[in-house]
Amino acid sequence: MSDVTRILEDLRAGDATAASRLFELTYAELRRLAAVRMAGESGGQTLQATALVHEAWLRLGGDDPQPWQNRAHFFSAAAEAMRRILVDQARRKNAQRRGSGTPAVPLLDFEIPVVATDDDLLEVHEVLEALNRVHPEKAELVKLRYFVGLSLEQCAEVLGCSTPTLKRQWAYARAWMLRQMRGANSS
Repeated sequence: MSDVTRILEDLRAGDATAASRLFELTYAELRRLAAVRMAGESGGQTLQATALVHEAWLRLGGDDPQPWQNRAHFFSAAAEAMRRILVDQARRKNAQRRGSGTPAVPLLDFEIPVVATDDDLLEVHEVLEALNRVHPEKAELVKLRYFVGLSLEQCAEVLGCSTPTLKRQWAYARAWMLRQMRGANSS
């Protein structure tokens, strides 16, 4: 049993210090994952990795977090929080630019972009929401890979699946999302 799992059990048992211990234990990993994700953002990105981790922690409940079931549940919730923060920021920035006359650029290939524009991020978010409605387990994998920057091996550990299974799910999710994005761009 990992230290994170033990602390999550303490949290469910009502230990008042468990939330701060959880943050201290997971901060370095969350910060590293956020830094990887932020390194892939466009040059105009104003949010820093540290701020992303702190904002995600606050959205997770801060010092009064929800009782997560296990390590995978916690990191999935953190990935979702980071995703929503980045999407919200992209929407705010996009709303400021709306009407600027900038034409949409179709995505010709969906290898998750290393540098994502706000428009790309919003498009990925919309297609990811659609994927989540039909294949939630594959959408969770995309969130962990794209928004947190986990490798397939790390995702396997977090999700409790084998790496070969996740490789197949990743290939399917990428193809499904590409088809959706190409369909939206051809209309």
